[in-house]
Amino acid sequence: MSALRAFADRLLGRGDATITVPSFDGALKPNQILEKAETVLQFDAPEDLATDGKTLYIADGTTILRLDGTAAAEVRRFDRTITALCCLTDGGMAVALDGREVRVFATPSASSAAVTFSDPSMNAINSLAQGPGGTLIATDGSTARPYGQWVHDLMERGRSGRVLVLDIANGRIRTISSGLSYAFGACVEGDAVFVSESWRHRVVAIGPDGGRRTVLDHLPVYPSRLSPAVSGGFWLTAFAARTQLVEFVLRENTYRRRMMAEIDPEYWIAPKLKSGQSFLEPMQGAHIKTMGVVKPWAPPRSYGLVIRLNASGIPLYALHSRVDGVNHGVVAAVEMNGSLFALAKGPGRLLRVPLTMIEGALRV
Repeated sequence: MSALRAFADRLLGRGDATITVPSFDGALKPNQILEKAETVLQFDAPEDLATDGKTLYIADGTTILRLDGTAAAEVRRFDRTITALCCLTDGGMAVALDGREVRVFATPSASSAAVTFSDPSMNAINSLAQGPGGTLIATDGSTARPYGQWVHDLMERGRSGRVLVLDIANGRIRTISSGLSYAFGACVEGDAVFVSESWRHRVVAIGPDGGRRTVLDHLPVYPSRLSPAVSGGFWLTAFAARTQLVEFVLRENTYRRRMMAEIDPEYWIAPKLKSGQSFLEPMQGAHIKTMGVVKPWAPPRSYGLVIRLNASGIPLYALHSRVDGVNHGVVAAVEMNGSLFALAKGPGRLLRVPLTMIEGALRV
């Protein structure tokens, strides 16, 4: 029956075969809050954020930095790219390196790792979160493509993402869910783990038995990392917005395969973390600009978004950097000292938005 239903969907252009994209409406109504945010610092290769509630840590390429006022101090350096960062409740820190290894340190500045998780199957670890009972939750985006080739996994319609439980006490690795369409971000809620499934544009809850239920579906964006909000609920980031053009290309298999084989990935018809950098980009011209000015309602090749969710995963409001903005490719957001700090990977910026400013802007 499922095969027959899939054939009917492809024939009629419905279900998973549709190319329609939900609009930014309701709780996701557009604004310019993220675009107007304060730029605290600029980095060369920012990847993730973490906080223990008092200090903000930034993963920048191979280096972990600590925010000191308006400056960044180096905490430690590695020989590989940091792909995920997490502060632990006992004062420790977990770090994913090159998507293939996770090291746990007793303190952020400890000289050596207390525990190292390294397994040949680990391929694209892109987020870490504190789990129950001295464990870590890790999302492995794809077992087919490394961390840096996420756009390849999207164009190949990858479904090899996993959620792992890393037991710090005994060093064991356990898979609690697999077959995900790019797992990218996790956060514990009660006895379940909320996980972003990017290529299916949704957030799912994984129970203790490994069962999955949909928490938030039909998003107009590709969701990524989750972090807890101080007053309850979560902050959900989105590193790019969906477009009908990309959805169409994903369903045109012959064209998509030729594009991947013959064109530089920089110019694929695919989402990007930043755009407007080259005249060779596939989306430009009059449908993007009018009299030289980018239309805020133009199809977004890159976008910036953070969504505030309640404890049940229902959106309350969102912070935007729209098509005509630059704070795009938001891959991480954490709350600390009455402000939301967001990492816009596109321009390499650490952004700060006071929560009072968000409340005031949403009341207008």
